[in-house]
Amino acid sequence: MEKILLKNIDNPDSAGIEEYIRAGGYKTLEMAVTQMTPRDIIDEVKNSGLRGRGGAGFPTGMKWQIASMDPKFPKYLICNADEGEPGTFKDRPILEKNPHLLIEGMVISAYALQSTRGYIYLRGEYPLAAGILSRAISAAYGKGYLGNDILSRRFRFDLYLHRGAGAYICGEETALIESLEGKRGQPRVKPPFPVNAGVWNKPTIINNVETFANIPYITEVGGKTYSKIGSKDSPGPKLFSVSGKVVKPGVYELPMGITLREIIYGHCGGLMEGRTLKGVIPGGVSTPILTPEKIDCQMDFVHLSKVGSLFGSGAVIVFDDTVCLVKVYERIMQFFEHESCGKCVPCREGTGWMRNILGRIGSGGGTDEDLDTLEDVAKNVAGKTFCPLGDGAANVTLAFLKQYRDEIEYHVKNGKCPVDGLPHKDNRESHGGQSAPVEQT
Repeated sequence: MEKILLKNIDNPDSAGIEEYIRAGGYKTLEMAVTQMTPRDIIDEVKNSGLRGRGGAGFPTGMKWQIASMDPKFPKYLICNADEGEPGTFKDRPILEKNPHLLIEGMVISAYALQSTRGYIYLRGEYPLAAGILSRAISAAYGKGYLGNDILSRRFRFDLYLHRGAGAYICGEETALIESLEGKRGQPRVKPPFPVNAGVWNKPTIINNVETFANIPYITEVGGKTYSKIGSKDSPGPKLFSVSGKVVKPGVYELPMGITLREIIYGHCGGLMEGRTLKGVIPGGVSTPILTPEKIDCQMDFVHLSKVGSLFGSGAVIVFDDTVCLVKVYERIMQFFEHESCGKCVPCREGTGWMRNILGRIGSGGGTDEDLDTLEDVAKNVAGKTFCPLGDGAANVTLAFLKQYRDEIEYHVKNGKCPVDGLPHKDNRESHGGQSAPVEQT
């Protein structure tokens, strides 16, 4: 398919405003503010069927409509560029090589939503993107695409870059808002939702980098044309970040609804010679793993849920037969434990217990009771937390137990890994020692 989001990124100085304008950039913004009303743009976004690309998949047009109907002003616009989940790096090409596409998308969105101030909340571990975005924002001000009286239409929009401090939890929209306001990054209770009570208790629209990057194309061609790309229930192009045991890892722009098999074997060159597929995480480490017989599933928000997983951010992580999944999931649980903000007891304590148990099993000290305890802990975390971090940790553990129980039981029975015949390094001391029984909550 024709590239929309990654168009021209291979050109020299693709991040520069002159190159962006030469390739037709900001023309759609000019058309939007001179030929369309804010209502027209919101209607086109609704007609497009665009769903948020940050992981939740909420219909973008519906979110915009709710915010536009709120009588409170000012309205704030936030780009969630806190791309912190392992395996997810799809936004980097836009941030580092096509930042003006993001800026143009945000300015059009601001015009549609009558917002006068916006923020790009950028992941703290993206220093290169921070410099590129800062220069791009300054250049956009210099050309009159940001600031007062944009394109002489009495339309004002100021855009600021705000760098996070490296907390994964701030990818959750309400924790992001808390951080932006100068508070500790922890999720809020919802409702009220940010569209009505967000930053400084004002209507706030938060969308992902990739979501905003779709807005210029939707505005240019119209929602109905856009909706013909990809699958019916999840239309449009999608950036897939593919890593792991494939020949050609990277970021691929492909239509929504493409199958995992097509991604792995059609675009990424398949696995290394002589290797067989063991499993695939389809949407980042907070989405349940899939076994090889499920890779003909369509990659979108609807079909993945039917096979027991989630679309998430579209971060595909591929494992072959050389990978020990017990070790992988111990490492995943270390991540969740480290990144838990500590607000919820089930998440704060449960992620540590799950990591402890997986570490003991991997190092050769596991027992049959550990599998039941691991399942019990996961079930006591799922559905009992303020935000999806705890749910993600619990649900991926439950899926792993269900799909790969034989491998876990091998570790328990033999005290070693079936892949290399050795126990993992004993990390139990750093894990806080032996795990204790967990009470029901």
